[in-house]
Amino acid sequence: MTVSVATLGFPRIGLRRELKFALESYWAGKSSLAELQTAAAGLRALHWTRQKALGADILPSNDFSLYDHVLDTSALIGAVPARYDWTGETVDTDTYFAMARGTQGAASPAGCGHMHDTTAQEMTKWFDTNYHFLVPELSAGQTFRIASTKIFDEFEEAKALGYTTRPVLLGPVSYLMLAKGKAVEPFALLPQLLEVYAEILARLAKLGAEWVQIDEPCLVLDLSETQRTAFARAYSALATRGPKLMLTTYFGGLDDNFDLVTDLPVHGLHLDLVRAPDQLELALEKLQPHVLLSLGVIDGRNIWRANLPDLYWRLKEIAAKRDLVLAPSCSLLHVPVDLALETSLDPEIAQWLSFAVQKIEELAALARALNEGEDASFAAFSASRIAAVARQTSPKIHDPAVAARLAALDDTAIHRPSPFATRRAAQQERLALPTYPTTTIGSFPQTPDVRKARAAFIKGEIDAAVYDQYLRVETRAAVKWQEEIGLDVLVHGEFERNDMVQYFGEQLSGFAFTRAGWVQSYGSRCVRPPILYGDVSRPAPMTVDWWRYAQDQTDKPMKGMLTGPVTILNWSFVRDDQPREASCRQIALAIRDEVQDLEAAGAAIIQIDEAALREGLPLRRSAWQYYLDWAVECFRITASGVRDDTQIHTHMCYSEFNDIIRAIGAMDADVISIETARSQMELLDAFASYAYPNEVGPGVYDIHSPRIPATSEMTDLLTLAGKHLLPPQIWVNPDCGLKTRKWDEVRPALTAMVAAARTMRIRGAYDGQ
Repeated sequence: MTVSVATLGFPRIGLRRELKFALESYWAGKSSLAELQTAAAGLRALHWTRQKALGADILPSNDFSLYDHVLDTSALIGAVPARYDWTGETVDTDTYFAMARGTQGAASPAGCGHMHDTTAQEMTKWFDTNYHFLVPELSAGQTFRIASTKIFDEFEEAKALGYTTRPVLLGPVSYLMLAKGKAVEPFALLPQLLEVYAEILARLAKLGAEWVQIDEPCLVLDLSETQRTAFARAYSALATRGPKLMLTTYFGGLDDNFDLVTDLPVHGLHLDLVRAPDQLELALEKLQPHVLLSLGVIDGRNIWRANLPDLYWRLKEIAAKRDLVLAPSCSLLHVPVDLALETSLDPEIAQWLSFAVQKIEELAALARALNEGEDASFAAFSASRIAAVARQTSPKIHDPAVAARLAALDDTAIHRPSPFATRRAAQQERLALPTYPTTTIGSFPQTPDVRKARAAFIKGEIDAAVYDQYLRVETRAAVKWQEEIGLDVLVHGEFERNDMVQYFGEQLSGFAFTRAGWVQSYGSRCVRPPILYGDVSRPAPMTVDWWRYAQDQTDKPMKGMLTGPVTILNWSFVRDDQPREASCRQIALAIRDEVQDLEAAGAAIIQIDEAALREGLPLRRSAWQYYLDWAVECFRITASGVRDDTQIHTHMCYSEFNDIIRAIGAMDADVISIETARSQMELLDAFASYAYPNEVGPGVYDIHSPRIPATSEMTDLLTLAGKHLLPPQIWVNPDCGLKTRKWDEVRPALTAMVAAARTMRIRGAYDGQ
């Protein structure tokens, strides 16, 4: 019997974010399409070579993307919405990026041929990760055909370098489950879609592909009978149409879908044994011996080092009886590239960690031991064992004072003193805001000059006094500009903050930070998730001084800006030695301290962003309530200690709210802002059907696109919002923070937004509202 090593996908961005810089140079018109393609090809070659050198036997192709793999699939099958005016044989680069980013008026410097304003496709989270994908849009009369050669070109590209790869293809059923249909039921399109998939597989076989990794992550979800039938129909149609199929599942267990999967005529099955370790025994019982079993034994979602000796003894007997493939639990897209770059990380903490490169090394050591005996990986196993013991016994992990404070929590810590109606009256008296009050979500552009000043400070090229003065000048200018355009509730701009999670984590105990631990969030947007390794507390106030300075510049209300505990948790690499909810309650108490200090300093409005609350929702509905109960409780811990006349805001990123609207109501925030511009206010349906009583800021400006919306466009969106909410409930704001945008985009967009709010006020006065 043989044990081999596979990777399901490698980080696309490059060791030093080479893809990010190549994309942004191309979008800015500073480099050509040929230069972008050359940079991308160089990264792919480097990634194949490196994975092979690390010990991977089975290499993926088509895991690389210039923006998003779901968008790549839409391009592959020609699913291009009509508004992009695509008429070509293949989906060209301009159309591809228009779908991802939208277009604005005249042609871009990079040569985009789309001359009119076109919105981007809707974007949402990839299952329960912080990666965003472009939601496919399908319509009545939809047709499919092979419209991109990317999957074939990259297979041949690898072959020319000496690597026969296993192409990665998003499965047809998961694609349809992730899609939105306009005047069409997506599954009505399955027969036509399967014809194209069969053609894709046949073409790959002709090129020499022996296997195709076909990803069906939706198999870990609750499935309807229609969806179950679709899986059976799809794989009956595809199993004999080309290469062998490695059906790949991840992010959870198959559970009640196990019998469905074992009846599918596929040649291999990948299981996530990190999220669902118990399904191994079921697989051994139910899978036919000829089905190649791929085991996701190394965590592709988190950065903790595996305990190789434990895995070895778990797999030894199985490996003696059947061929196995060892792999990460999912694509390594979700972890940083290489721990070796982290030369300034605390060595004690570093020994507990494993990034993409190290994870492949772990898999190779485990496979070597299973193939040749434990002694073949003696050094790797010894280091793994030492690290596991060191982490369990380290004094850095546990803080008795934090444990005592958690034990003392009671119901008084999770309830505001008065109901919303009472609070609203007190807040109106204190704030005296107009109808359709305008604000922003928090951050303003982090310009090259801002980033340059931060880098100079970090490198010691300027001292703290010089850096502080620079930030004060930026903050003062931002406050003055907001006053000039007429915003009602101001923000200080967050120029001192590197990231909405990292900034707080750096001031809390229990967190560590990388210098090069970047992961892709979407497109060229990369983040460095903090590493939550121990108990959390707040040694000192984190934001009060900056809030006080900004408020001193204006008579208008200045929001205190905080990141909520659930978002800090979900956007960090979280310790796996205690329940997530225990870590979240610790963070909640730390943020509660900050909220109370802001109120004591005079803040009338405090925003506690929970952008990632829905992101942490378990994939199986049966586990939802438990998660929502503790997540809502953690938010309420942060906000419950303030007076009635202190207004608590929160913000949530792209989310389908219908299923969790009661939990959102239970958060009892005075105002919630949400992202609704791309969905044309569809997300407000949930708030209307629930009769949400508090106030809502539905985003009218899509900040994930460089487009500058006109006043009329935002007025139309506010008019749509009025079909779901009463005017006194509606706030006017962008979809999200403006950190990633440029000032020449932000200034006209926010000026237009203020004008839209004034138009709505005039209409309201005319209508007698």
